[in-house]
Amino acid sequence: MTTTESNELGAEQLRARAAEALTRARARSIALTDAVDDEDLIKQHSKLMSPLVWDLAHIGSQEELWLVRDVGGREPLRPDIDDIYDAFQHARADRPALPLLGPAEARSYVREVREKAFDVLERVPLQGRRLTERAFAFGMVTQHEQQHDETMLATHQLRQGDPVLHAPEPPPARSGALPAEVLVPGGAFTMGTSAEPWALDNERPAHELAVEAFWMDTTPVTSGAYAEFLDSGGYDDEAWWSPEGWAYRSQNGITAPRFWKREQDGWWRTRFGVYERITADEPVVHVSFFEAEAYAAWAGRRLPTEAEWEKAARFDPATGRSRRFPWGDEEPGAEHANLGQRHLRPAPAGAYPAGASPTGVHQLIGDVWEWTSTDLYGYPGFAPFPYREYSEVFFGPEYKVLRGGSFGTDSAAIRGTFRNWDYPIRRQIFAGFRTARDAGPGEVG
Repeated sequence: MTTTESNELGAEQLRARAAEALTRARARSIALTDAVDDEDLIKQHSKLMSPLVWDLAHIGSQEELWLVRDVGGREPLRPDIDDIYDAFQHARADRPALPLLGPAEARSYVREVREKAFDVLERVPLQGRRLTERAFAFGMVTQHEQQHDETMLATHQLRQGDPVLHAPEPPPARSGALPAEVLVPGGAFTMGTSAEPWALDNERPAHELAVEAFWMDTTPVTSGAYAEFLDSGGYDDEAWWSPEGWAYRSQNGITAPRFWKREQDGWWRTRFGVYERITADEPVVHVSFFEAEAYAAWAGRRLPTEAEWEKAARFDPATGRSRRFPWGDEEPGAEHANLGQRHLRPAPAGAYPAGASPTGVHQLIGDVWEWTSTDLYGYPGFAPFPYREYSEVFFGPEYKVLRGGSFGTDSAAIRGTFRNWDYPIRRQIFAGFRTARDAGPGEVG
């Protein structure tokens, strides 16, 4: 095989991968918006979220901007709506008042954009330009759509009314007893990536970072463990809370994780329209950074730093290298992690032994986003690409980093280096946490 033939084969494989990822994302977007009637599509279910129909058309608008206009060099389809669907121009609370595309028009628009994007994918060279090298732009747009799909899933959680989403299958059962915590050795490791083809700018570049030895929870903190904190009066004791966290809790009258309610027989919650008793062995979800921080203090522990989280997730002491995922370099499979909203809930703690890290930490990918104690900043050598607004404008102490993805995250939008972030008060997102502690002098091996 000649070099030219090899390059053409590689390009065709990239095109096939990009097409599959885009198709999977669109199928999910359609399922999430077709699940409700037009009235629900245009309604704002919470001022924290956009109407579902805004998210749908925004997905199309971003795809048009990047794939049709920029990569493809095609004429604009709807330049008149660029401002309406610019997320930086209008706060979520204000979007219902905009002249949004209606449900039928939004669906027609995203179909037309996708047809043109696929035509671009067939024709554009996947080399010679950083935006198209290894199909990056198509991967970026896929991840953007999947991220909005997870946002729309969170809107469904906030929606009032009868259930409209149903899990195709239940999550797997817990595999067996596990230790409460795992020792992660100290030393340097490679954090971030310079090689992952669809990694976003804030994941780059790869760099060496030293971390002291520490202990980390084997699994995320469960609802049962969190209920113990609640029942001990943890929400009423200022001693466990940071000043900012206590002010937030007090001013907003927060007494439990979002969607939880205390009944005479214990704690219950609402999940996608179903009112049910909490499942004790599931990771707790819908807690803010401040709530996670308070629980950790009550437990005599702390939240891990982002670097500790990534070392636990990627570092292999046997080889000294950082993996793409806790289990290795292969893409996530159903045996590795709870992703893609196929269960519509976190799986029991310990349900994915095949997804454990080399040091024995479980469920670092999927189930719940995990709060870390780290503010969002760029890595040494960070360079914004392809636009500052993806992440650089969020750098600073206002945002905390979350890692690992949730049951609502698609496999195309998560990896061991992926960084998410949000305000520490956020509770509508599918966020949980695990705790850590410093290793003592006699515990480092």
